[in-house]
Amino acid sequence: MAGHSKWAQIKRKKGANDKKRSAVISKHLRAITAAVRSGGSGDPAGNLSLKNAIAAAKTDNVPVDNIDNAIKRAVSSESGAADYKEAVYEGYGPGGTAIYIETLTDNVNRTVAEVRSVFTKRGGSMGNSGSVAWQFENKGVIYLPENSEAAQEAAIELGAEDMQESEAGLEISTAPSELYAVSEGLAGQGFKVESAQLSRVPSNTVSVSGDDARKLMILIEALEDLDDVQNVYSNAELPEDYEG
Repeated sequence: MAGHSKWAQIKRKKGANDKKRSAVISKHLRAITAAVRSGGSGDPAGNLSLKNAIAAAKTDNVPVDNIDNAIKRAVSSESGAADYKEAVYEGYGPGGTAIYIETLTDNVNRTVAEVRSVFTKRGGSMGNSGSVAWQFENKGVIYLPENSEAAQEAAIELGAEDMQESEAGLEISTAPSELYAVSEGLAGQGFKVESAQLSRVPSNTVSVSGDDARKLMILIEALEDLDDVQNVYSNAELPEDYEG
């Protein structure tokens, strides 16, 4: 079940080192607001979307006070907060890679124009709805900073579907509905869970290297910098020695 996940390693390294703090917090608070509105509840125990949004925010160390205040504003009928809608965009990057983009927006026309502009300027092309979505599966993804035989065995017993080794530890994949059962089970057995959240995992990968890899990362980072973009996923497999 184990393999090497270079893409996950690069994504996590960039998330830790490159993202502007205020932009990260803003994106998470927007996701929390949307989850409260769509789920009709500010209680994560009865709102799975909110639970996922809170877990993702905590992974990026968003202050608890910010999270609590966002929930309070979202449940208040007088909050005046924007009504964010989910919108998905798909396209292609250098080397024939597939790119899947999740957004939360209060203006779809603005968002699609910004996404299309980035694709055009950064060497990609925007696709039609469904053009690449079939290449990505919705999965729960858990990161452990340790990769031991005991951790792998525990994950399997708890219901993990797959796992990959990386230099940063162990990446565990689960069915979306089993994400918290597996992550909480691992934590209960004493394993440190670095993060646990829903993700889009490619069913097959495309190897890219050299100039294509560099251009792809520039494209993805430009998409991630857009205010309305929440997540960007690719089926790229980068070289072992890629440093970004």
